[in-house]
Amino acid sequence: MSEQKRVFFGIALPEESSQSVIEWRAATFAEETGRPIAAANLHLTLAFLGEISAEKRRALIQMAGKIKQPPFTLKLDDAGHWPRSGVVWLGPKQAPRGLLQLAGLLRSQAARSGCYQSPLPFHPHVTLFRNAHQPVALPPRNFSWQFRVERFALFESLFSKGRTRYRELASWELQQEIL
Repeated sequence: MSEQKRVFFGIALPEESSQSVIEWRAATFAEETGRPIAAANLHLTLAFLGEISAEKRRALIQMAGKIKQPPFTLKLDDAGHWPRSGVVWLGPKQAPRGLLQLAGLLRSQAARSGCYQSPLPFHPHVTLFRNAHQPVALPPRNFSWQFRVERFALFESLFSKGRTRYRELASWELQQEIL
């Protein structure tokens, strides 16, 4: 049987934004909020695929390379808490059209390829904490990070020594389609 790995398409936060978010999180939330996500793991998931074979991974990599879409600006200016899943998140109040289009393309291609996908609708977010099952005091909405999204990637989730890290398997530049 071929090796199965948990993979997802996503957008990594630029290092400067990650560091700023981490500093804001430390100053804004109580220590007991939940398990904080490491700065290196901050990302926005476009399409979660779960465990897929190497063959399906190769097919998805080929498919993603054919996507032609212009870059877009992403503004993270909203936060929330999903008590059931224990996630505290940061996301856009208004998702840019480019983000919705990219996620839609990747999700539909993954579904056509027979890859697992979350049955939940796309809610663009960056996970700040996991295991936050108690009520969380959310900050006033006076924060905002904005950056240009010029690439997306396929990541695999690696769990070792009690820690999760994400490794980039492949990435693609967003660009205008040349006619």
